[in-house]
This record gives sequence, C-alpha cells and structure tokens, in this order.
Amino acid sequence: MRAAVRAAAKGGLRVRLLLAFAALGAVTTGLVAGGGYVQARTVILQQAQDAAVLSLTDRITNLFATRGLPAGQGELNEVAALLSDRDDTTIVVYQGRRSAGGITLDMLPKGLRSQVGDGRVAWQRVSWEGRPGLVIGTQLTVARPDAAIEPTGLEIYQIHSLVTEQRSIDRLATMAWLTGGFSVALAVLLALLAARGVLRPVRELGTAARRLGEGDLTTRLTVRGSDELADLARTFNTTAETLEQHVGDLRRMEADARRFVADVSHELRTPLAAMAAVTDVLDEEAPHLTGDAGKAARLVSQETQSLTRLVNDLIEVSRFDSGTAALALDEVDVAAAVTATLRARGWSERVEADLPPGVQARLDPRRLDVILANLVGNALHHGAGPVALRLRAGPGELTLEIADRGPGLAPDVLPHVFDRFYKADTARARSAGSGLGLAIAWENARLHGGTLVAGNAPDGGALFTLRLPRGER
Repeated sequence: MRAAVRAAAKGGLRVRLLLAFAALGAVTTGLVAGGGYVQARTVILQQAQDAAVLSLTDRITNLFATRGLPAGQGELNEVAALLSDRDDTTIVVYQGRRSAGGITLDMLPKGLRSQVGDGRVAWQRVSWEGRPGLVIGTQLTVARPDAAIEPTGLEIYQIHSLVTEQRSIDRLATMAWLTGGFSVALAVLLALLAARGVLRPVRELGTAARRLGEGDLTTRLTVRGSDELADLARTFNTTAETLEQHVGDLRRMEADARRFVADVSHELRTPLAAMAAVTDVLDEEAPHLTGDAGKAARLVSQETQSLTRLVNDLIEVSRFDSGTAALALDEVDVAAAVTATLRARGWSERVEADLPPGVQARLDPRRLDVILANLVGNALHHGAGPVALRLRAGPGELTLEIADRGPGLAPDVLPHVFDRFYKADTARARSAGSGLGLAIAWENARLHGGTLVAGNAPDGGALFTLRLPRGER
C-alpha cells in the first residue's frame, strides 16, 4: 500500500485518479461481495442444518412409532440402516452396544455426546475425512401415562454430508471474486474516462499557460460545459485578455517613449551642432576673458559638450531599442585598435596595457572603440590608478579585462551596473556621465555575440571582463 502511495506521489494526476478509483472499487466490492458471501454462506449452512435435524427427528419419530426398542445387535443394525441413506451415516447406541459400521464413538465430538446424554438434540459442523459434514445427535424419549417425558437411553448419531452445500458456497465465492474483478476493471475504466475528462482541460490549461508565458498573449482556452473546469477556463481567458490589454498599453507607451527620445535627440542635433560651433569660438576667446565672463564661457562649453554626448548616447540607445543597430565588421588587429583608443583620448600613460601582438578578429572597429572608451573611462573616473588592461586570445574568442585599484563594486551595485541611467551614488544629482556608457558597452558586446561581465578582482578593485568571438557571426 505504501509503495502504491509513493508511486502515486511520483506519478501524475492520471496515476492518482486510477489508484483512487481502483482502491474505491476494490474496497466497495470487498465489502459488498464479501458481506453477501458471508450472509449467503450462513443462510445455506443454516438451512441445510435445520433441514437435516428436522429430517432426522421426523424419521426417528416415524420409525419408532411402529416398533419397540431394539432387543439385540441385529435390530440395532437394522435401525441404523433404516435411518441412513446415500449422504448420511447413522450410529445407534443402546445399552452399551452400538450399531455396526466404520465409525466409532471416539470419533464423535465429546461435547455433543454429553449434550445428547442429557436428553437434548445437538448438532455440530465438522470436517469428516476431509469433507464438510454435520454431526447430529439425539436420544429417543417416550411419553409416560402421566405425560412426563422419559429418556429411553437409545442414542442416535447421524453424520450428514455438506459437500453439496460446500459446492454452492464455492460457487458463491467464485462469483464474488469474479464480481470483484469486474468491479475493479470497471472502476479502472471509469477512472480512465474521468481522467481523460479532467486531464484534457488541465493539459490545455498548462499548454496555454506556457504559450502565454512565452509571449503569445492571444492564447485563449475553449470553454466546455459549466463546471469548475469551465469556470477556470473562463477565468484564464479573462486574465489573458486583461494581460494582453495591459501589455499592449505598456508596449505602446514604451514605443511612444522610445520614439519621443529618438525624435527629440534627432531634433537636438542641429541646434547642438550650431552651439558646438559657438563654443569653439568661446573656447578660443575664453583665455582672453576675465572674471565671470571667462567662467561662463568655459561652463557653456563644458555643458554643451556634455549635452552633445548625452544626445549621441540617446540616439545610440534608440537604435538598439528599435533593432536598427548593425555591425560593420572588418578584420581588426585588436592590439592596434586598443592602442589607438587609448592614444586618441590621452590615456596611454594612465593605463597599463598588456597587449600581445598579432591577435586578429573580425569586429566592428567603431563599436569596439565605444566599448573600450566606456570601460576604461569608467575605471579612470570612478576607480583608482593604475588601471590595467589585458588582452588574451583563445581559439574562438578574445578576452579583454579592465581592472582598477579602487574600492570595487558594492554587492548591491553589481546587479545594476549595466542598467540605463544607473549611478551607484544616488546622492549625486548629476555628474559628468549620463549613466548610459556601461549600458551602451553591454549592448555593443551583445550585438557582437559576446558578453560583458562586471565583478571585483581578488586583490581589490572593479574588474570588467569583455569576451568577443573572433570569427564571423
């Protein structure tokens, strides 16, 4: 039973339904068929017993109504023969003598003989020579003139065969087993039908839930009937419809926001270009301006450059969001490209570069420059020197590691390093960066089919690991 329970626990709902129905069928059949069998067996034996006792007493009464007590052994044997038939064997005992036959008094139950000696009619079911039988014992009595009953001392014992009744009982047992087997088979069949009716909507619900989780918001269930499963299907459809509406609204809002950012960024490029030309003039005149005029000129120039970088970053992000960002692949000498990136920004003296020569890869040079500029610039601005840059090449990919000697990244910062507009120090209302640099670097790495991972070096400081494929995608 425990094994069946463990199997049901490991199996699905179908197995549990089958076991439940089978157990219910077996228990019900056992109770009904078993109870019916016991009842019928008792009735059959009781009827056979009553009939045998009544038949014997009637035959004794009729026999001795026309004859007296046996005087000798011959008459004793004759009485026993008259009271016996094919199914019954009779022993007559009188005045220390018994009728002839293969049965002795020692073979009879002692308790039954004691009751017969007291003048009572007694019977007892026994197994005689391997067959069921009924031993009936009685003592012949006569009525005296004063109406008193007087025992004569003539004891009669009859062994009545119950083989016929046992066969009937065996047939009942066989019918009970057959009924039980049929009931269990019927219960299993009903369980299969019930499982099919119950599990089909459940399977459909599971499939629909998976499709909904995969993004198919048009998934709906077919509602059948008006039971609890139909209510569940209707609830699922209502939920899916509401979810589709909300997700649609969110997607429209997100698309509107992206379009707004892209449109604003593009619209700002023209005035920013004009402002950049003006700031070039201001940069030339700033050294000749004194006091607040010089400070204002330098501030306008710095903020214009920051705004220009922000607009360019927003345009780049909008390309990633719209799926229009594409690679312009070329065969690149990675060491030379990294060196050019550092030299162009005046970082060659501030970065310890370990760049083995001869590492070739098919990459987008502009996007590789953007990735390195953001990672090295982040290490220089937010970490502590010296910044180390190491290139390692494998058979199918190359690895670039940028590490600083600063305090490293806090555990609560690590999950958000590549989030857009995220700044570790939320107390700073604004900073030189836009909060988009690392996000853009991550997107460019993904566009190449590579990865960019942030962490902390074992000896302290932040460590960014960039892995890019060397071959053509």
